[in-house]
Amino acid sequence: MTRKNLGRTTLAALPFLLAFLVDLILFLALEDRLPTRLAGHFDLSGDVNGYVDRTTYVLVTAPVLPVLGAAWLLMVVRGRIHGRAHRLLIGGGWAVAAFFSYVLGATLIVNLDAPEGGPAARFPLWHLAAAFGAAALAGSIGLLLARLAPAPQDPDAGRDPADRRRIPLADGEVAGWARTTGAWWTPVGALVLAATGTGVGYAVNWFIGAALLVLAVLVLVFSRAHVTVDRRGLTVSGLLPWPRVQVPLERIETADSRRVDAVAEFGGWGYRIRPGRTGFIVRSGEAIVARQRGGREFAVTVEDSATGAALLNTLVDRNRAGR
Repeated sequence: MTRKNLGRTTLAALPFLLAFLVDLILFLALEDRLPTRLAGHFDLSGDVNGYVDRTTYVLVTAPVLPVLGAAWLLMVVRGRIHGRAHRLLIGGGWAVAAFFSYVLGATLIVNLDAPEGGPAARFPLWHLAAAFGAAALAGSIGLLLARLAPAPQDPDAGRDPADRRRIPLADGEVAGWARTTGAWWTPVGALVLAATGTGVGYAVNWFIGAALLVLAVLVLVFSRAHVTVDRRGLTVSGLLPWPRVQVPLERIETADSRRVDAVAEFGGWGYRIRPGRTGFIVRSGEAIVARQRGGREFAVTVEDSATGAALLNTLVDRNRAGR
């Protein structure tokens, strides 16, 4: 690992490590003053509506910051994020770590000296405002520190657009390209969410159950992506014609075919928004990556992406030439 990469790795991991240590020390310092059953869930008014025993609380909350930190570190190290977007990702990690650290710490504070079976703890809403304030402050610190380690540069930034592959078309010839792609586990995930939402609705609360059912519908709708390249540009839709994403030819500078890592580059699956890029990601693998004017990228994972990207470059050239 080079010195630059070590600096970037340290900046990405440091906020989550510090946040974890702060919450761990806080718990150990306050353990004797905490009830055996902690108020662990609160409604919008701040009143408690769920309890958990102290051991379960630790087992559930302890992995939160380490897991988030590992995911953030993966995106920073292997996410192919460059320049200003890389600094924003570093700053975002500091903000996320501070937010969760404050919320977890505040949960312990509101449980201090709460009598067993006595008046319930409350979580005043000003704690959420304070958590967002802590996130903003930590994010600003992260952005400043990110300047200490030079951000990786985009290897395609200076590449001539003419170097990209194209598909020759005669004057007046019309061409289009379309593919449908998906992952086998997304419909299964939608069914699991639907079943969970129904069970939670009956057993606990239909407000939460309905949210899970809506999420199940969204997962199902976007379980397969229909990708089209034609005179309108790059268009992506799910199982239904709408909602859809369209990147018109006039906004595209160049298009490439390359492999993307769903977790490292986009933090997961579905329609993703990240610093400097957006994407419709149904799996890891080959993808069409359209670089827009201004440097922002849009990616969609799809088979035969090389053909789609080549045709897109040809159509962009035509549009630029006014043909």
